[in-house]
Amino acid sequence: MKTFRKKPRRSLRTILIIWFLLFSILPLAFVTGYSLLKFEKAIDNELTQRLSGNAREISGILADYQSGFQQKRDKYMRDPSLSYHLVMNDASALKLLAGQWLKSDFSTSLTFFNREGRMLTSVFKDQKNEIRSFQPLQQAIFLSEKYLAILKTSKEMGITEFGENQKMSLIIISKVQNASGKTSGYLEQILDLDQTFFQRIKARMKLEMMVFKPDGQFAVGSHSEFNQNPKDFFKPIISSTKTTFFDFKIRNEPYGFVIYPIEWGETKFFIAPGASKGDVKAVLKKVNVAFISVVGTVVLLLIITILFTSSWVLKPLYELVDALQSFESQEQVITIPVKNDTEIGLLTESFNQMSFKISQARRDLKKKIEELEYANKELRETQTKLVHSAKMISLGQLVAGVAHELNNPIGFIFSNMAHLRDYSQRLISLIEVSEKTPAALSQKKVELEYDYIVSDLPKLIASCEDGARRTKEIVLGLRNFSRLEEAKLKEIDIREALQNTLQLLQGEIKGRIEVVENFEPIPLINCYASQINQVFMNILSNAVQAIEGSGKIWISTQVVKSPKGKEGKIRVSIQDSGKGIPPNTLEKIFDPFFTTKEIGQGTGLGLSISYGIIHNHGGEIQVRSEVNVGTEFTIILPVKPPTQPA
Repeated sequence: MKTFRKKPRRSLRTILIIWFLLFSILPLAFVTGYSLLKFEKAIDNELTQRLSGNAREISGILADYQSGFQQKRDKYMRDPSLSYHLVMNDASALKLLAGQWLKSDFSTSLTFFNREGRMLTSVFKDQKNEIRSFQPLQQAIFLSEKYLAILKTSKEMGITEFGENQKMSLIIISKVQNASGKTSGYLEQILDLDQTFFQRIKARMKLEMMVFKPDGQFAVGSHSEFNQNPKDFFKPIISSTKTTFFDFKIRNEPYGFVIYPIEWGETKFFIAPGASKGDVKAVLKKVNVAFISVVGTVVLLLIITILFTSSWVLKPLYELVDALQSFESQEQVITIPVKNDTEIGLLTESFNQMSFKISQARRDLKKKIEELEYANKELRETQTKLVHSAKMISLGQLVAGVAHELNNPIGFIFSNMAHLRDYSQRLISLIEVSEKTPAALSQKKVELEYDYIVSDLPKLIASCEDGARRTKEIVLGLRNFSRLEEAKLKEIDIREALQNTLQLLQGEIKGRIEVVENFEPIPLINCYASQINQVFMNILSNAVQAIEGSGKIWISTQVVKSPKGKEGKIRVSIQDSGKGIPPNTLEKIFDPFFTTKEIGQGTGLGLSISYGIIHNHGGEIQVRSEVNVGTEFTIILPVKPPTQPA
């Protein structure tokens, strides 16, 4: 194969650098950039001063709210009925009183606490500005110990809370005292400030507004685009002590913001008013036009040079691009003639060499893909056989247990049939004697033990009925467990599925293992019942096998608390008092084909299949174990799976 040269005879980069330096591109760019930078910095300084004044004005608005809170509070406290109702814990009277006050109050909520700090009632304005109330009934709500400690030495305290959906609350908690100066309770005044409030400030001051929590996280603002950033997006800016001015784009329009700290009682937060820099950009654009006019002649000469260079440089590059595009749709080798001695010529030679190597690699890759597809097909067939083998082994163990469990009642019924046959023959002979020789009936009764038959026959029949009932329960449990007719998602009761599985394992459990059930009320879940039953059978049978001799199995169900607005989940815990799993084995139990059982007793696919079933249902399966203590499997399933499991 021909060896291609690695370095060009002439450097295209050197030629271009000489041309651009010749026309003083670098000096012109430096002068232009430096001038624009200084101008923009001066504009930012002027904008910072203006926004700082706006921030102080907003701070004054909040101070007016605080003063208004205090005036309203002092007015309310002059009403002697307030202290009386607080001392008497009369929530109904307080609700009526607060309802009248709130009609003429700018507050959004008035909440009353007794002298121990327990909430009595809360009256608030809803989204439609209608007055509503809340009164805790079952679980008491208390002021925090921190707030009560502050209010022991202070008449009032202010705090700020930040809620979801871009809302913040300004809160004043005041101590209510009676005429003798004793504390009767506490009054909490709340003013909710949401996006609408800051939009009004925006319309009034012609600027955008952002509010940040004490830790620097965004809380609320006048524009919906602020909340689309990550939660900690502004945190480095707020926590920085080097600058109070920062830039931010709103719908691709540049804005400048100034950070201004606000103290509200015991808490501190930050506001950031911002103004558009569109006008500044317009001025900068005019400055650019001025600079362009100055260097117009130079730029014209530069354009002519670029046009000439393009015809010399870009033409072979276009040929190279065309060859690359053709190479994508063709498999044969594509070559391009070398027309110059620069880097482009070297690139053309490299492309020709690459084309040859890629064509050869494509042929080799195609051959390897065919080999891999054949090997993958064989692997899938082998995997299918192994999974089927694992299912057959599990089915065999299940059938063996059920057969053993059925053998006892059936054997008992069979052994009773001999007695039933004997009793029936004796009774038939008594009937024949009563018809032929009634006088000998009494003697025949004694001879055939008639009294014993009368007393023993009901017991014998009841015993057979118990055996038949036990057989029916086992068969019904097996049918409920398999649910072969359920090929679609269906709502089932997990507790019933667990009990059906335990019913099938009674032969191995009875007499040596105590099962402790702690089933809390849980909703029905949407799932494939037969697959979930298979998971419970795998885990419970492993738990039974892990217990040598006597032991316990604890099974519990409970509801998992989910964030508001998300579908609920349930948790199933299966814990045994077996020998436990060593740590080096525990991390491998969900791996396919991993087993600690002897050859022929397990394939290592039971827990792997269970893991796949739970995850296909959108759930989780976890395990923790300690040697000589026991093992616990925890299964978390959604009430409604996010997607249909395969």
